[in-house]
Amino acid sequence: MRPLLLLTLVGSTLCAADSVYEQARTRYNRTEYDASLQLLLPVPEKDAATLVLIGQNYFMMRDATHATEFFQQAVDLEPTNSVYWHWLGRSYGLRAETGSILTAMSNASKARQNFEKAIELDPHNSEAVNDLFEFYVEAPSFIGGGLDKAELLAKRIAEHDAAEGNYAQARIAEKRKEYPRAENFLRRAMELAPRQVGRVIDLAKFLAKHGSFEESEKTFEAAERIDPRSPKLMFARASAYIRANRNLETAKSLLQKYLTAQLTPDDPPREDARKLLEQVSGG
Repeated sequence: MRPLLLLTLVGSTLCAADSVYEQARTRYNRTEYDASLQLLLPVPEKDAATLVLIGQNYFMMRDATHATEFFQQAVDLEPTNSVYWHWLGRSYGLRAETGSILTAMSNASKARQNFEKAIELDPHNSEAVNDLFEFYVEAPSFIGGGLDKAELLAKRIAEHDAAEGNYAQARIAEKRKEYPRAENFLRRAMELAPRQVGRVIDLAKFLAKHGSFEESEKTFEAAERIDPRSPKLMFARASAYIRANRNLETAKSLLQKYLTAQLTPDDPPREDARKLLEQVSGG
């Protein structure tokens, strides 16, 4: 085969692979996880990015075993990539959450170790930092958790994002049952980022959880003025209503609307919305 023809064929193959990846990424971003996998799994020579995208699809489908398998392969190919270690940690966290009691502690420890590795490789990986913070807040000390560690990480978070740092302090205060302090931190976070709908939702959820329903409702309305079509807002509001056993018909309507909304992987899974809808419908 002539060199020019060989180069042309190689170039065409690479372009085709890129095209498949981009199509699969588009489907992933639309939460069409099965469709994304159908494009990716037949790819004969999978690079690290392809392996990670496959793992992300499985993760979003809550198939933690397959997600771990593909993230591990990606880490083996590119062991200095912080993002890949972070996703591997997430998959072990999901395994701890959904697996048996016998394996939960081991998988939770692996999640922590992978989050820490991700941050070691890239201290500015904010998503890994936030996930490690949540681990420290929620996990018992014998598997590496602890509010003392969370406090140190909260200060680090605040250095890069003051609003997120206040949210982190609110999580710690709430865990310690210091509810007025937690509320103050959430209000400060919202003041620092008044156009971020998530900060407003955080406060609205907290107020509802602690019985301040009238103010919670006003805060949800403020969030709606910022982003009327926010799927996160629909889900959070419905969840808050159901938790408080109030406005249940509105909660049903919000969940039904959520199920037909255009979601992204950053939104709560549709399956969670279906479960809430079954709960409120008595199904």
